Amino acid sequence: MSELHTLVDFGICVILWLVQCIIYPSFLHMEGASMIDWHKTYVFRFTWIIAPLMILQLICAAWAVWAFGTALSWLVLILVMTCWGLSFFVSVPLHRQIDQGDSTQIKRRRLIWTNWPRTLLWTAVFILGW
Repeated sequence: MSELHTLVDFGICVILWLVQCIIYPSFLHMEGASMIDWHKTYVFRFTWIIAPLMILQLICAAWAVWAFGTALSWLVLILVMTCWGLSFFVSVPLHRQIDQGDSTQIKRRRLIWTNWPRTLLWTAVFILGW
C-alpha cells in the first residue's frame, strides 16, 4: 500500500505543478467565449484525472493512520484533508464562477494565486511520504 500511496502522491504533486506553472497561467492569454468554452472542457477532462487520484490519496492516508497511527501519518492525513478543503471551498467555486461567465483577468489571477497553497501542501505530502 505504501508504494501506491507514494505513486499517487507523486502523481498529484506533478499534476499540481503542471497546473500551477503551465495550465492556469495559460488562461491569462485567452479571452471571451473561447476562454469559457475551453475552461469548461478543461474542468470536465481534468476532473476525470484528478478526482480518482484525490480519492485514492485520501484512502491511502486514512489507511496509514489506521495501520500505523504515527504522528507523520496523522500530519499527512491532515494535509490531504486541508487540500480537499481548499479544493472544494476555494478552487471549485472559482472554477464555477469562470464557467458561468465571470472570466475576468482578476478572477483568473485569483485562481492562480489561491492554487499556490494546494500546490505547496501537496508537494509537502509527497515529500513527507517519500
